[in-house]
Amino acid sequence: MPRTRLYSLDELDDIPGTKVFRARESRQAYHLHKFCMSLMKEENRKAFKEDERGYLDQYAMTEEQKEAVLERNLTKLIDLGGNMYFLVKIASTDGWSAQKAVSSMSGMSAEEYAQMMLAGGRSPEGLRSIRDKN
Repeated sequence: MPRTRLYSLDELDDIPGTKVFRARESRQAYHLHKFCMSLMKEENRKAFKEDERGYLDQYAMTEEQKEAVLERNLTKLIDLGGNMYFLVKIASTDGWSAQKAVSSMSGMSAEEYAQMMLAGGRSPEGLRSIRDKN
């Protein structure tokens, strides 16, 4: 029996501020994720910190992915297929807390982000659709 969906998968791309991780993204970021997983070993974290570019060049990542890693641009890495569960290993290698990693994608400092969350988080009011923005 064919699987039926309650909505089109294209609708997932219409959620403002949200990137849904799917098989397409998984394939796009395979080598990025292999790099991230390598950071689970102390000797690899040390080698990465000693020569970041050289270490990255061992992986068949795109140049754009490598540059985003060097810039620690987690938002761009997500746009390039990265999954936060893998990307957090980069942040951890740098000694970042989860709060700092998430705040780096919000345009807020870690302290501002914490205060926003303690105050109840972002308001559900406002932009609900990218297509309906205009």
